[in-house]
Amino acid sequence: MTLFQAMVMGLVQGITEYLPVSSSAHLVLVPKMLGWDFGVKEAFVFDVLVQLGTLCGVVFYFFDDLRLITINFVKGVFSGHPLVDESSRTGIFLIIATIPAALIGFLFKDFFEAFFSSPKFSCVFLLVTALLLTFAEVLRRGVRIKITFFDAIIMGCAQALAIFPGLSRSGATISLGMIGGLNRASAARFSFLMSIPVMLGAAILVISDLVKDYAVLSHMIAPLAVGFITAAVSGYIVIKWFLDFLKNRTLLIFAVYCAIIGVAGLL
Repeated sequence: MTLFQAMVMGLVQGITEYLPVSSSAHLVLVPKMLGWDFGVKEAFVFDVLVQLGTLCGVVFYFFDDLRLITINFVKGVFSGHPLVDESSRTGIFLIIATIPAALIGFLFKDFFEAFFSSPKFSCVFLLVTALLLTFAEVLRRGVRIKITFFDAIIMGCAQALAIFPGLSRSGATISLGMIGGLNRASAARFSFLMSIPVMLGAAILVISDLVKDYAVLSHMIAPLAVGFITAAVSGYIVIKWFLDFLKNRTLLIFAVYCAIIGVAGLL
């Protein structure tokens, strides 16, 4: 992987991670469209580790929220009343929402890794993403802004299934949140916060494997650094833009995009 390729792929990751269009599908399809062959192992390592760039972007954007959630969660736990404060409850809901993806990702990592080299499966799951986004707009039931235990459960399960490339993590979680009664912006905010422990956990798993396979990492240090920085900057910009977009606009435009890319890719 050249530095130019790493910059392009970092930009792809940063733009598509938080938009409901599946970053994993684009990281599979874009190299195929451009005739780039990185190899299964190298592509998977790059895809997961460059997510640390977008992770930095979302942490920086929500830094004040995360600080408040952490402080009040710790206070609530030690006081014996973790559900009194809203930000402390959010911390509990984030833990609950992370459990399904953590279990599935840990137990079936090798199974899911094989899908990251298949453009066909990515296209199929892009069509599933398009359906979810459409259902979310058609079936959404209200404008609730506060997260509940039920929201954490269903959005956590959606995040677990979104390990498949092409099934957008943000698209699946936001859609299920909206169907459950959340408004678009609240569902997106919790979806973005949910991504933090999952992306961090995925990166830790890959890094632990790389310790045993230093040869793969040694020749990828420079591309990973370029991809990381590009993904961090573009990811931050996209989060800010997307949350403003959701205040008064529909997700259907992203459903149409996923459907077009999915069908075109299959054809």
